[in-house]
Amino acid sequence: MSFGDPNNPYGQPPQGQPGYPQQAPQGVPPQYGYPQQPAPGTPPQYGYPQQPAAAPYGGYPAPGMPGAGMPELAHWGLRVGGYLLDMLIIVGPMYALGFIDLATASDAATAEPGIFFTIGILYALGMAIFQLYKEGATGQSIGKKVVGISVLREANGTPLGFGMAFVRKLAHVLDGLPCYIGWLWPLWDDKKQTFADKVCSTVVVRVPKV
Repeated sequence: MSFGDPNNPYGQPPQGQPGYPQQAPQGVPPQYGYPQQPAPGTPPQYGYPQQPAAAPYGGYPAPGMPGAGMPELAHWGLRVGGYLLDMLIIVGPMYALGFIDLATASDAATAEPGIFFTIGILYALGMAIFQLYKEGATGQSIGKKVVGISVLREANGTPLGFGMAFVRKLAHVLDGLPCYIGWLWPLWDDKKQTFADKVCSTVVVRVPKV
């Protein structure tokens, strides 16, 4: 004589198929030992963790992003080095061409700017605009790229754009008043900002050299 389920004469509870999770009986919540099944139409999970979004500007987290923190700020020496390199690239060839005019003049004392110095002025103007465009679009002028720094928006770590980069250049007038104290302000400021940086809400950060 057998007891229990007549369809299961051996008295053993029904087993699920090997390798597959057992389905929870209808009406039984999943917390009672049965694994929760995904909703219909949900793509299968293959166990690979989701990769975080790529961080901007050379792998550093953007300043101002929740939980990201502030990247390493560029110290005063790097900022000065980048600025001097930019000025050398812009005005160096202009003065070199001007000296050619002086060397070829019959009397250097009375010589006036010639064709070479005029070409130099046009070069300096074009290079200054190009440098400003690069700084606005990528955060780096040529000099900044060489020393490994980048100027970015403090709020989200993105490049300034040409318009704001131009405004920031104009705001450097404040750094010269009074006694050029604004240019020295990054030496003791918590965010290493000049007055122009504070007005335009920008920071200068270190990035890997490319």
